Amino acid sequence: MFRGHGMLGFRRGALILATVVGLVEGVPMFIRKRIAWSYGIQALGSVLIALSPLTGQASQNYQVYVSNEKSGDVTVFNGSDNQVLSTIPVGKRPRGIHASPDGSTVYVALSGTPVAAPRQLDAKGNPIFEKAKDDDDDDSAKADKTADAIGVVDVAKRKLTGKISAGSDPEEFSLSKDGTKLYASNEDVKTASVINIVTGKVEHIIVVGQEPEGVATTPDGKRFYVTCEAGGEIYVIETAGYTTVGHFKVNARPRSMDFLSGTGIGFIPSESTGELNVIDTVNLKVLKVIALPPGSRPMSVKVASNGRKIYVSNGRAGTVSVLDSHTYELLNTIKVGVRPWGMAISPDGKFLYTANGPSNDVSVVDLEANKEIARVKAGTSPWAVAIVPNTN
Repeated sequence: MFRGHGMLGFRRGALILATVVGLVEGVPMFIRKRIAWSYGIQALGSVLIALSPLTGQASQNYQVYVSNEKSGDVTVFNGSDNQVLSTIPVGKRPRGIHASPDGSTVYVALSGTPVAAPRQLDAKGNPIFEKAKDDDDDDSAKADKTADAIGVVDVAKRKLTGKISAGSDPEEFSLSKDGTKLYASNEDVKTASVINIVTGKVEHIIVVGQEPEGVATTPDGKRFYVTCEAGGEIYVIETAGYTTVGHFKVNARPRSMDFLSGTGIGFIPSESTGELNVIDTVNLKVLKVIALPPGSRPMSVKVASNGRKIYVSNGRAGTVSVLDSHTYELLNTIKVGVRPWGMAISPDGKFLYTANGPSNDVSVVDLEANKEIARVKAGTSPWAVAIVPNTN
């Protein structure tokens, strides 16, 4: 099989085999085969092809950050092997979590308002509030307003290094395109705040609807959207002067938003009605309402990096719906953990992660196979997920 004479030739071939196999992850297939043939190792080409699927997740070079609402911390694990690297204490009720554009910092929304039990809903799926109340937090326990902030986590140190004022009860937020501003929803006071990251100060406060939750910056950075859970109101704010340029409604409890880049199309789920709304982001209106599978209570929506598919976490259904981003056809339903909430997709688009609140774990989904391949233990009540590419 190997050129050479007797045991010497065999050892030489074995050394080549071991060396090339060790480089499988970083070497393109055609180069591997050329190396094998150049040494007359005809069988080696087949061996390397067979080994290629084994690279899978091991080739991933990023970390996964998970906010844990009830344990007040962030779980960090490795994207290559799903091994937990750290648990970082951050403060009270961490929810929305996002990385800076350069990946050096992770920001996490913190709130001193205690968690309340789910509200009853009216016939249209809107939360029913007690008199003189306009949010679903627990006011029977005194809110600690000193805990309201955006936590700043140093990725290299895996440590909370500071907090930025973000107004009252920040739940979710997004970053400006240049990474210098934060746009946060203030759930209990019907506002959105614009925060300067460098100065740590709130620069603008915009009045929105009842129970603002989701915040999403458009791909061009010129606008951001705020989804208001109660009443289904959507507000559109331009980022040059921070004025409201649009306002429309979807069905009850819109939780999040994402965009199909370059098309003028966005997607907003309606949790109470189990629907996904297709939004015309040019004319600011609903183009189409897609019914998700029975039992779906959608929260998070993510568009694949290649723009071909849409992923929706279905909450109590324990699934993720996969839809074609142009025909809106339901392509697949993937079973994951208990009540998947926030989601994130790996930089190469191969894996999806869901934060499963009641089961205190994160599902790892292979998007080519359309199946859950692992669960990673997190803290108590994981809420959202952020991906941070490794810089080394």
